[in-house]
Amino acid sequence: MQVDKASGLIAGASFVDSPNRGARPSGHGPELIVVHGISLPAGQFGGGHITELFTNQLDTRDDPRFAYLAGVRVSAHVLIARDGHLTQYVPFDQRAWHAGGSMFQGRSDCNDFSIGIELEGTDTQPYCTIQYETLERLITALRAAYPAIGADRVVGHCHIAPGRKSDPGPGFEWQRLQRNLGIHCPVTQRRVVSL
Repeated sequence: MQVDKASGLIAGASFVDSPNRGARPSGHGPELIVVHGISLPAGQFGGGHITELFTNQLDTRDDPRFAYLAGVRVSAHVLIARDGHLTQYVPFDQRAWHAGGSMFQGRSDCNDFSIGIELEGTDTQPYCTIQYETLERLITALRAAYPAIGADRVVGHCHIAPGRKSDPGPGFEWQRLQRNLGIHCPVTQRRVVSL
C-alpha cells in the first residue's frame, strides 16, 4: 500500500468523492491519525449507508434510527469495511470532517492536522482481523508519506474528544498496533473544546 502524495490518494483504493471537506489551514499537514468506529444503522454492517452519509445522500427517512443524522455533514478520509476493503473519501492533503470538537496535546480542531480512519464496527463488538491488517498497512503507508505522524500520534476518537466520543471502543486492540508497528498506546486528553 502506498500514498500518492501528488493526489493525496492511496494507490489502488476505491475513491468516492465526499463534498464534506475543505482546505487545511496554511502550514497544516497531516500530523495525527484518528481511528474511529462506525456502523449504520448501529450494529449492522454492509450496505451503502456509510458512503451515503459521507456523500450527503443518506435518506434519514429510510430508518427511524437515522433521524439524528438529518442535516449532518461529516466525512472521513478512509473507511475500512469488515472485509478489509478500503474506500477513500477525502484526499489526505485536505481536511475531512471527522473529529468535531477535539484536542490533541493542547491543540484544538484536530481536523486541521489529522487523518480520519473509520473502521466499520461498534464499540461493543470486536473488529475483524482483516480490518487490523488493512489498518496496519495503511498506517505504515501514511507514516512513510507524512513523517510528522510519529509513533505517539495514532489515537482514537475517544482520546481527543473524551466524554463526547467513545470510538473505536474499549475492545480496540491498541496493544496489537504497539506490538506490530511500534505505536504508543494513546492517552486520553484532559480537556476538549466544544464547537
